[in-house]
Amino acid sequence: MQIKSCKTNHMKNPLGFHMTEATVSWVTANTLAKRQLVARVKVALDPDMNYQIYDTDMDAYLDSRGVTLPIKLEPRTRYYWTVTVEGDNGDTATSEVNYFETAKMDEPWQAKWLSPPWEQKGDDCDHPYVRKQFALSKKVTEARIYMTGMGIYELFLNGNRVGDEVLAPCCNAYDAWVQYQTYDVTNALTQGENAIGVMLANGWAKGRFGLGDAHAPYTNRFSVICEMHVTYEDGTSEIICTDDSWLCKPSPILFDNIYDGVIYDANKEIPNWCNTSFAETDWQPMQIINPQELGPLTARLSLPVKCMEEITPIELIKTPAGETVIDLGQNMVGWLRMRINAPKGTEIKISHGEIMQNDNFYRDNLRSAIATYTYIADGTEKIVEPRFSFYGFRYAKIEGIDNVRLEDFTGCVLYSELETTGNITTSDQRVNQLFKNALWGHKGNFLDVPTDCPQRDERMGWTGDTQVFTGTAMFNMNAYAFYVKFLHDLYEDQRRCDGMVPSVVPLFSHNRPQEPGGMVGCCAWADCATIVPMEVYQHTGDDTVLRKQYQSMKDWVDWITRKCAKDKTGYLWTEGFHFGDWLALDGDKDEHGRPGVFGGTPTSYLASAFYRHSSLLVAEAAEILGYKADAEKYAELSANVREAIQGEYFTADGKLKIDTQTAYIIAVHFNLTDFKADMVAGLKKLLEANNMHLTTGFIGTPYLCRVLSNNGESESAYELFFQEDYPSWLYPVSMGATTIWERWNSVLPDGSISDTGMNSLNHYAYGSIAEWMYRDMCGINPDEPGFKRILLKPEPNERLQFANAEVNTAMGLVKCGWKYNEDGTVTIEVEVPFNTEAELVLPCGDRKMLEAGSYSFTA
Repeated sequence: MQIKSCKTNHMKNPLGFHMTEATVSWVTANTLAKRQLVARVKVALDPDMNYQIYDTDMDAYLDSRGVTLPIKLEPRTRYYWTVTVEGDNGDTATSEVNYFETAKMDEPWQAKWLSPPWEQKGDDCDHPYVRKQFALSKKVTEARIYMTGMGIYELFLNGNRVGDEVLAPCCNAYDAWVQYQTYDVTNALTQGENAIGVMLANGWAKGRFGLGDAHAPYTNRFSVICEMHVTYEDGTSEIICTDDSWLCKPSPILFDNIYDGVIYDANKEIPNWCNTSFAETDWQPMQIINPQELGPLTARLSLPVKCMEEITPIELIKTPAGETVIDLGQNMVGWLRMRINAPKGTEIKISHGEIMQNDNFYRDNLRSAIATYTYIADGTEKIVEPRFSFYGFRYAKIEGIDNVRLEDFTGCVLYSELETTGNITTSDQRVNQLFKNALWGHKGNFLDVPTDCPQRDERMGWTGDTQVFTGTAMFNMNAYAFYVKFLHDLYEDQRRCDGMVPSVVPLFSHNRPQEPGGMVGCCAWADCATIVPMEVYQHTGDDTVLRKQYQSMKDWVDWITRKCAKDKTGYLWTEGFHFGDWLALDGDKDEHGRPGVFGGTPTSYLASAFYRHSSLLVAEAAEILGYKADAEKYAELSANVREAIQGEYFTADGKLKIDTQTAYIIAVHFNLTDFKADMVAGLKKLLEANNMHLTTGFIGTPYLCRVLSNNGESESAYELFFQEDYPSWLYPVSMGATTIWERWNSVLPDGSISDTGMNSLNHYAYGSIAEWMYRDMCGINPDEPGFKRILLKPEPNERLQFANAEVNTAMGLVKCGWKYNEDGTVTIEVEVPFNTEAELVLPCGDRKMLEAGSYSFTA
């Protein structure tokens, strides 16, 4: 028996994260036992577990999906814990010692906010080096730094960069809260002289970011706050804080922002600027400030953004236009690391693009985002990388280097520190590539915020994209902590908008709560407030996320209720702006003959359907959390909305008055009618009339194949899925896509890009088809939250020889796969974790397969 995947608040040994309580979880593996007989969690203040402060004793009711520790957490304290599990066959195992460490919590700050003295003028003002030299008189046994910087910062100690996190303190609603980070710097300090250094750049808070051409959306000045707590060998301690003795000088960063990139002049580097041997000539004192435009300092919730993977370029291209272009072979998010050896003053410029056009470099679909990195060489050989911005690209145009060598470049793939948990492989390489495209879209758009796109002048947390992909995301990766941070931001913006959920989170606006048209609460987008917490709960079994977000869920539904009070029934949402079935192909044509972006399904129908769905989710959350009165109230509300929808959008004999694919899909998926078979028949009729091609957009597409598979039309789902021409999921694959496109025809069959006004080639919403691949193609479903009980219901189809999925769930590894044998029979193989139950439903669509099929079951 082995205990593994031990986590606190769904993170491995978290340091300095915001936590009001600690929930520990684990996975038991490698045992012949079937059930957990008892388990025991111990918590101590030392790694040897001698100074224990909590012990559950052997308990038959401890749940490996989450045990919330009933201990009062103290500031700046490391807690150690172990878990012991005994199985029903006598197997016993104890985990390794795990830990979590709190941040400052409610401790007052002794440090002061500092800003450089020169006037702030926006993106192009002098970016500061900041330094402080200090002496430590005794041997250090423990040291922590608690700090943050606006807009983004890098921390150095004694000449060395601290950690491998980039773009800290990440992206959030800075006017509501400012995240600070915790660093263990015990081994970076020495007895005697030490020096701390900080580099500041614009990032999200200060640079150009947000819809339109907004600069400094939250603050117009660089600032930093830092507090170092040092404990000596003799038990005494000392605190070193930011104050007006800290010094600054302009740094080599001449310009930066998230959209446009970085200009860096290596000639302006100050050698040894953060070493103790440095002479502080002409350095100016920092000024103490009170940044009232910023929210209170709060311990971090954002997972660190890191270089999670590296890519080796595949080709060096000389274009017909005479350009030198590097092909990474993969549309990725991050930057190029480069070996530079150029004469002093050489300007080396890297431009980033997603696609080539006419065999030449192309970037027009990035709109106003310049997306470049300019490095001015100082005549020495160096390895450089931008570090203060990021890019979405496959191709990089290199200017200023005469002899470009492919081996001098590496693609650094940035995303939040997430553990990949799911994988799918099949006999069809097109399907495999589609799954990879969805996964790469996931990575590229999970850089701290679940963005819509990572490359153009947007990169914002559009809530509609977020909610349609959450189910897929939770299969692909352990995204619990990632979503907790996002939902925290969502509620921070929501609670200042009278319960309305913005269409982008963080909102990046000075106009709350009166927002311009597209930013008001919109169905499917704002329903992110109810759908995402429930999806996260269903995948993890940890109701903490529901408890944290319950007020947000209620506030959103209550906001809709107030909007609907003006309607004659009170239960239909017919007012306000909605994005509708965004980018569906059945909308009214524009003057160029192209379908309008809002789709052909009436937004009043869609809004009312999501009102019904969200109110039902609140009722379910209330039931889970034990709020009986609320459960009854919102269940009744949901039933009333359903009845009103039936009265308005269905005939007396149950026929749907709206004849679009998405209308039928929503009627079935949201259980709007008792006549589901008729709805599925109506949907199939429309598909057949369109030669088994979809016309759906952001609302209908995620549920389309699932509705078919779950209602006796698995063959139709496969026929739709395997279409290769436009519009289909496999069409981009046939065109060489390595990520998911924003539009079904982002690139036309001749290779030309179809539109530059709104056309991202890394836009993951349609990647939600991967959820159907997990749940229906391969058959893995959580039948009880956190996969405590598992429904295995694979759907083999002869278009594939085999399909296999595996997911590292909250309970452990789940596998389900199938293959066709030479004799025409099918073999289904499954594996379920320790201490779970699973129901295997055999496929019944093919009588020969059912009668002659065989399966093996491994637990």
